[in-house]
Amino acid sequence: MNRKSLKVLTACALAAIALVGGAAQAQSLTTASQLPGKVHLLPATLETTQWGWFNNAQPPVMKIDSGDTVVMETMMHAHNQIVPGKTIEELKKLRTDFPGRGPHTLTGPIYVNGAEPGDVLKVHINRIVPRAYATNFNVPGMFGEFPKEFQDGQVKYLYLDMDRKITEFLPGIEIPLRPFPGTMAVARAEPGQYSSVPPGEYAGNMDIREFIEGTTLYVPVFVKGALLWSGDSHAGQGNGEINLSALETAYKELNITVEVLKNMKLDMPRIETKSNWVTMGYDKDLNLAYDQAKAQTIKFIQEQRKASAADAIREMPTVSDCRVSEVVNIKKGIYCMTPKDVNAKAMAEHPVAETSDSYVTVGRDADANKAMDAASMSMINLLQQKKGLTRLDAYGLASVAMDCRIGDMSATQKSIHCLMPKSLWTVAKK
Repeated sequence: MNRKSLKVLTACALAAIALVGGAAQAQSLTTASQLPGKVHLLPATLETTQWGWFNNAQPPVMKIDSGDTVVMETMMHAHNQIVPGKTIEELKKLRTDFPGRGPHTLTGPIYVNGAEPGDVLKVHINRIVPRAYATNFNVPGMFGEFPKEFQDGQVKYLYLDMDRKITEFLPGIEIPLRPFPGTMAVARAEPGQYSSVPPGEYAGNMDIREFIEGTTLYVPVFVKGALLWSGDSHAGQGNGEINLSALETAYKELNITVEVLKNMKLDMPRIETKSNWVTMGYDKDLNLAYDQAKAQTIKFIQEQRKASAADAIREMPTVSDCRVSEVVNIKKGIYCMTPKDVNAKAMAEHPVAETSDSYVTVGRDADANKAMDAASMSMINLLQQKKGLTRLDAYGLASVAMDCRIGDMSATQKSIHCLMPKSLWTVAKK
């Protein structure tokens, strides 16, 4: 789809909205009055989005005050070119024709008045409304955890049943929907244009599936105005995201409230959920990503419990639950969930064999990267042998539904435990 065609489609969509504006306006005003601060509407158009990059010199598309609410739209990848009907060959061409550019379409940046370097931006998700469809794809021979092993590719387009909050991945396999923005970012401190793919201290392509409606991101500010983007919108994702993609969608509504915090200091993002605080680490090496996540978690436990470093190190294995967020974004990610209740213990189990609820595979190696590879490939093989899935379907299902948990992380052996819920398999329709 070229730029001119997309403008025409955008104009048509806005015209259609205008035709029903009378009835919708009363309802939206009622809703808006219940939201914090002034409410801003930010449609996703060619003028309000960028494809595949961040740049702290990008002029803002909107300015807001601390405490205001933004109701934004997002687009599918590649300026809305990854939509039902596109083949996997066409999707691959969108990457090979634009080297160095990420796939994500990013709405923004939003300039937040009063935000200065050294502050923290607080972004609370009030509401998420996805489009009616999502996609999952494996680009042949490129990206993902196993590009050499998967020289063939495929793309699936899936209907999102928001009434039941499921999507049917295959007949008899239903995946629960848990929408979250794969990317929420502020501008980097460094000038220049950067790919949207790797996450970092500016947040970005975090791919943390706990960042759902009702949760809050805290991210350090590096430039005046912060400059906030979002995109890479997901309807759900497995921990690991191993074939490169989740349930990739776009949002009709991503409703966020943004505040500037002057009295909080961070060097890495954190996420607050209903019951946990989430700390994270990213690096090209999964071992180093874990080291960073561990350091951030120990720092948090010290703050939360007024503990010494030695006590926090000793407590972390019993109170913090660490998972693999993704291994496909140049930098690999690990996040750790620490309960808000200081008397609570980590709830995650690390089974080594099939349970009544889950299929289980385990990877063990002195290198966490190899442990993750072993656990993931074992799950792909298990899904083929035990459930009769094709190679590509097994790869895709693992990417959108598998849960990879961090077990032993000693110097001599690291273990990663990947679980696949048996509840995904339902009785097929007759």
